[in-house]
Amino acid sequence: MRIILYIAMQVAVLLLVSIIGSILLNLFGIQISGSDYTSLLIMCAVFGCAGSLVSLFMSKFMCKKSYGVRVITNPQTSEELFLVNTVAILCQKDGLKMPEVGIYNSPDPNAFATGASKDAALLAVSTGLLNSMSQSEVTGVLGHEISHIKNGDMVTMALLQGVLNTFVYFFSYVVTFAIINATRGNNNNDNRDVSFGSSMMFYTINSLMQMVFGIGATMILMWFSRWREYRADAGSADLNGKQCMIGALQALKRGVQPQQNKEKSYMQALCINGPLTVSELFMSHPPLDKRIAALEQL
Repeated sequence: MRIILYIAMQVAVLLLVSIIGSILLNLFGIQISGSDYTSLLIMCAVFGCAGSLVSLFMSKFMCKKSYGVRVITNPQTSEELFLVNTVAILCQKDGLKMPEVGIYNSPDPNAFATGASKDAALLAVSTGLLNSMSQSEVTGVLGHEISHIKNGDMVTMALLQGVLNTFVYFFSYVVTFAIINATRGNNNNDNRDVSFGSSMMFYTINSLMQMVFGIGATMILMWFSRWREYRADAGSADLNGKQCMIGALQALKRGVQPQQNKEKSYMQALCINGPLTVSELFMSHPPLDKRIAALEQL
């Protein structure tokens, strides 16, 4: 169903981008042949979606390698047995297939869920989380991550990322054409000769425009990420009671706060607690106090 949704969404995006792009090109007096215009649309869609889809299908592998996750296949300790049994009980409540359950070494009290589908998910918790939280608080965290799996948030984030990338690539090209067109003047010979990557100026301006439009796309993506965190908190509250999830968030406040890591920026958006940034607009997770306040109002 999500694959059908993805295809339908991408077709709708291409149609919308095509219409808006045609209007902008006419507005700026830029002439591009029909074949070049179609090629540009296809190229932007492929480039925009390829990276997000590859990241989605490789997310389990990437997270296991990046965090050094040890998947629990046969629980050896009471702690491991508690994790596996609790996840199994919560999944049964939500009607989900049992995900892989793992542990990774990190002082950062955190957890994440990832995977290309609900039936092939990975749920991992850090040693820092297990060492700093009670079983009730850990249960709240597990409920939060299982809610992410139930809601299909990993897939939805990848779909949204692909759509935003398509917009960023296409409109950066359109604006670049407009700027180059303006610098050449308005004679028709130059307008007909706008080509992709004809000069270093084109690549420089296009790269700058991708950065500018990329900032806007990041803000939209982070807004959605914060919204899904509130929804996952509420899902955990439905499974375990809101006090259980509130206790987990209060425990996160007492722990070591995660730091921004460029190498793991994709994975950090999947965790229960994200790093602080200069502005909340660029945060993948709402501030813990706001999440607690939202739960208290349920």
